[in-house]
Amino acid sequence: MCRKFDSPSYTLQTFIPIASRDAYLSLRALNIELARIPDLISNPKVGALRMEFWRSSISKTFEGMPPREPVAILLSNALTSLQLRHADIRTGMMKAWCIKIINAREKYMDNRPYTSMEALETYAENTYSNLLYITLAALPVHSLIVDHIASHIGKATGIATVLRGLPLIAFPSQSNHHINNAAFSASMGGKPDGSREAVILPLDVMAEAGLKEEEVYRHGSNAPGLKDAVFTVATRANDHLITAKEMFHRAKLGQNVGHEYEHAHEEGHNYPEQDSSSSTVENEIERGFGVFMPAIATKLWLEKLEKLDFDIFDPKLRTRDWRLPWKSFWAYSRKILF
Repeated sequence: MCRKFDSPSYTLQTFIPIASRDAYLSLRALNIELARIPDLISNPKVGALRMEFWRSSISKTFEGMPPREPVAILLSNALTSLQLRHADIRTGMMKAWCIKIINAREKYMDNRPYTSMEALETYAENTYSNLLYITLAALPVHSLIVDHIASHIGKATGIATVLRGLPLIAFPSQSNHHINNAAFSASMGGKPDGSREAVILPLDVMAEAGLKEEEVYRHGSNAPGLKDAVFTVATRANDHLITAKEMFHRAKLGQNVGHEYEHAHEEGHNYPEQDSSSSTVENEIERGFGVFMPAIATKLWLEKLEKLDFDIFDPKLRTRDWRLPWKSFWAYSRKILF
């Protein structure tokens, strides 16, 4: 499933320890299943029922009673393996993060607009950042600094995914379909059959750029203000990558990362009496580094978007990047983000 619908994640599994790879793959498969729900439903009520099915399945899986469903069974096996390797491990927050992902996707399943850039960042945090938190917990790595870096990488990835899915939501019937397009479209809450067209950009960004939704439908990539709006959103994603990179290097040098972790006091982000010595922090970063690798895929895509002058409708943006395998291997082998 990952190979077909999420090729970057399939490629990057190489950098996850073998013992934790079932957890990694099951979580990405869950993400795909949630993303595909809008493709499979005929009305919102059916979509809500599917989301409730996954909430129930996740709850039963973490209770040790997984339903006979491939994703749930694989996740259950991963949890059993984790508990055998770490008898004192607590998985309650992994379950809570999974539920947050489901809730966030359900909220935007109907293509409702993001009211602001902050709303888009919240969506990215509750989906892609949470996905990284769960993966870190499956290693297991529980660290304030590592989670903080993962938060920024997840936000960057989530924002970039929204941008990448924009053409597939605005013109689903005319999109130059690629094997991953259905997943990208569904991750925005849209259906590739064109039943709910929308321009998924933050409303405050559209207003500032003077972009009108109907102009996008009329003029496509030539719509006045579209490139400015895309540039603004892409810049925010890139800002998160830059922040993650700076934090990563400062933490490895034993320096203060520069700002407080805004989610540090939320449920699941309690870090009592952690050793903050530089050697301990460096070890935690080393152990969790494979989880940071989506930053490479996101960076490559944003660079391609920039080279194409922020033309979000250019079909080159929806093709696989042949550079990802060797770029990610180079980064992982040197423990450098990008």
